[in-house]
Amino acid sequence: MRVHFHGAAGDVTGSMHLVEAAGKRILIDCGLVQGSPEADARNFAPFPFDPKDLDALVLSHAHIDHLGRVPRLCMDGFRGPIFTQRASADLLPIMLMDSASLQENEAERDNRRRKPNQPKAMPLYTREDVREVFSQVRPLPYAQRTEILPGVELVLRDAGHILGSAIVEVFADGRKLVFSGDLGMQGTPILRDPEPVAQADLLLMESTYGDRNHRQRHDTVRELGEILDAAWNDRGNVLIPAFAVGRTQELLYWFARHWDDWDMARWRIFLDSPMASKVVQVYDRHHELFDAEAREVWRGTPNPFRLPNLRVTESAEESMAINRIRGGAIVIAGNGMANGGRILHHMRQNLPHRQTRIIFVGYQAQGTIGRRLVEGARWVRIHGHDVRVNAHRHTVGGLSAHADQAALLNWYAGFQPSPPVALVHGEDLAREALAGEIHERHGVEAVLVRPGDVLEV
Repeated sequence: MRVHFHGAAGDVTGSMHLVEAAGKRILIDCGLVQGSPEADARNFAPFPFDPKDLDALVLSHAHIDHLGRVPRLCMDGFRGPIFTQRASADLLPIMLMDSASLQENEAERDNRRRKPNQPKAMPLYTREDVREVFSQVRPLPYAQRTEILPGVELVLRDAGHILGSAIVEVFADGRKLVFSGDLGMQGTPILRDPEPVAQADLLLMESTYGDRNHRQRHDTVRELGEILDAAWNDRGNVLIPAFAVGRTQELLYWFARHWDDWDMARWRIFLDSPMASKVVQVYDRHHELFDAEAREVWRGTPNPFRLPNLRVTESAEESMAINRIRGGAIVIAGNGMANGGRILHHMRQNLPHRQTRIIFVGYQAQGTIGRRLVEGARWVRIHGHDVRVNAHRHTVGGLSAHADQAALLNWYAGFQPSPPVALVHGEDLAREALAGEIHERHGVEAVLVRPGDVLEV
């Protein structure tokens, strides 16, 4: 068994690892590279392997940085099965159709700015390209050992990151490869905790927050309530960039849990997403994946997805109408790193106002507008316009969907004996810190892989 690293090896987005085993070639994840325009251009580059030679694709979960290049892979000749957890299989068409729509719109916007003699911008893929993918998807449950190819078996375990997220176990050639996928924090609302894994011959482990620990969740939730109260007193709006799957549902969960003590009834809450109602339907179909407390909250009043003052806006006209509101609105919109999507329109209108609060509840990749705002930028460029930033900025790290350093180390400690580990899905500072802790505690030299590296299992 051999692993070739092609993405999220030294950065966070673009997850993609090629496994050769039992004479087969299995790709694990095929994610979009996100961040700067230079990063976006990498998505158009040829794959570092021939997609026609792949025998199967395994997707750890339904975030775009893990599945966003799948249509392109199929356009370039991949015809094999795509294995993923059942809830992820339900989310996949929603996420990819939204991604295609955003790319089509961006290409159209770019072409309006181009001169007549310039070549036309083309989207990475279209909605029609996405539809071609659906027939290849093979949903799997958690914890079922399945022979996906002759001599290759697969088990998916709950990673606790988003609905349907999976730890991937691959068995072949008498070896066991484990890919953590994106691991969630223990005690994350709605989701069950990440499952422990006892043994691996090689572990590929994410390291997004390998150099820091999040605040305690109860402190974080209290902080969120305080931010909302301050925003109400300032008569401002609250903007929350959030991916449609994951943090959005947790935010609505906390709004429902603290409906009375945060006086949430006074707000106008907008979930500004064309796909939000479809995602809600997926959650409603998969209550079996909720933790016990979440199932109780969903049976209570108010239901997080049906708050009496929650409005899901699907059309562009409804979205634009939100920008006429000068105060008293909470706007949750994608995307979560503010490098595209409807949140940019709301930022352009609201960032110049001192009454505005913008709350970051997830990781912000290098090169994104979200990262620049977190780092204190006074000006940002949105859709070709320079926008002054006077809004209050808040980074609420305790709501992150990713395990922090302590949680990553705790999960790794569950392996007996401690396996060789390659750190992926993290910037170098985070990977180096986590590698140092692993070596000090377990005597294992973690490998900080780069694109093009190969490891034998």
